[in-house]
Amino acid sequence: MPIPHNDEGADPAAAAGLRMPPGGGRHRLRESAEHDARDTEAEREPADSDPDDYPDEVREGEIQQTLLEQLGGISGLVYSTLPVVVFVPANTLWGLTVGIWTALATAAGILVWRLARHAPIQPAISGFIGVAVCAFIAHRTGAAKGYFLFGIWASLAYAGVFLVSLLVRWPLAGVIWGVLNGHGHEWRSDRRAMRLYDLATVVWVVVFVARYLVQNHFYDTDSTGWLAAARIGMGWPLTAVALLVTVWAVRRAGHMPASSTAD
Repeated sequence: MPIPHNDEGADPAAAAGLRMPPGGGRHRLRESAEHDARDTEAEREPADSDPDDYPDEVREGEIQQTLLEQLGGISGLVYSTLPVVVFVPANTLWGLTVGIWTALATAAGILVWRLARHAPIQPAISGFIGVAVCAFIAHRTGAAKGYFLFGIWASLAYAGVFLVSLLVRWPLAGVIWGVLNGHGHEWRSDRRAMRLYDLATVVWVVVFVARYLVQNHFYDTDSTGWLAAARIGMGWPLTAVALLVTVWAVRRAGHMPASSTAD
């Protein structure tokens, strides 16, 4: 009988001059191929890539990274205080006009720095616009304390918005998280998730109310130095506290309603 020239019809073991039971060669070759495939896959996959290893820590890190990215990262939180840091001493030493231009130059320098480093510039652009608004108000009022007026009233407005969201049963901590991560609003049907996001939203309300009360007091008493200190001390440190509570709430809520995770 002629030996077939088609590779699919030829038995590799027979071509090599080996004698094996019928079907045995193909069976062993198939087992060897599967074994080699498993070894190759194991080499490509890291030993610690099991998704069940430390799931809470991984998820918490992802949540923190997502929220911090919206604020420009840790560097963005620090950069946001620099215009205030340079404004007060410049105003004290050389007057309001120099203080205003120094704050604007600092904000512009931060924007250029982030552009040069190819970092996200949206927070820097927002920061520059905020400094420009504060500088404009200070110029119009003719007083250094006017630089802080926009932030004071913004804190009161934010506190009102977050408080209203609680009253209408749409806690903003959950709404914002759902928008940022595409989770929708299904969590509103889960009472436990609602309580957690209510708590996180309450913390944000407390932060904004505290900022308004303290800074407005220093504004009324013309204490520009203390006003700047309160602006910095109650800025990103309190924001970090509120973020930690939000991360805790998101983690405890499981990112999804209990009814969905049960499925």
